[in-house]
Amino acid sequence: MDTYLAIASRREVRDYAPTPVPDDVRVRILDAGRLSGSSRNTQLWEFVIPTPDTQQRLAETVWAPENVATAAFVVAIVGEAFPFDVGRCAQNMLLEAWNDGVGACPNGVRDPDAAAELLGGGPVKSILSFGYPVRERRDPQSRTAEQWSARANRKPLDELTRPA
Repeated sequence: MDTYLAIASRREVRDYAPTPVPDDVRVRILDAGRLSGSSRNTQLWEFVIPTPDTQQRLAETVWAPENVATAAFVVAIVGEAFPFDVGRCAQNMLLEAWNDGVGACPNGVRDPDAAAELLGGGPVKSILSFGYPVRERRDPQSRTAEQWSARANRKPLDELTRPA
């Protein structure tokens, strides 16, 4: 898939079908995070995959528990990585998931201490939920990137740019 098309067509998915995410797709998602850049290539993160029981308890530590509770696959980015690096890492995983037809949503951590305790310590920077969408999968190829962009609920580019 064209990168711009992937960016323009991707939307957050919060309602997941019970279909499991295959192991090879999980590995690709995790590897996309591993491959992301970080400040001076420090890679100050770990990708923690909670067990089903831990996933249910972890759901109570985020702002929208149902996103994590119903996901087929959850990844917590844990460690001392800088916020910008965590964002780059998470975006790589979200885009790779979308490339493979998997929906996803980043989740804000409401109770970081409880999340860290559940996941074995270390600061929990982001919790990503993944799964196949309940509704029929969006076909990125059904529109051009420009058409997807026009349909996005985003401010126009001219409102976000200015000369200095």
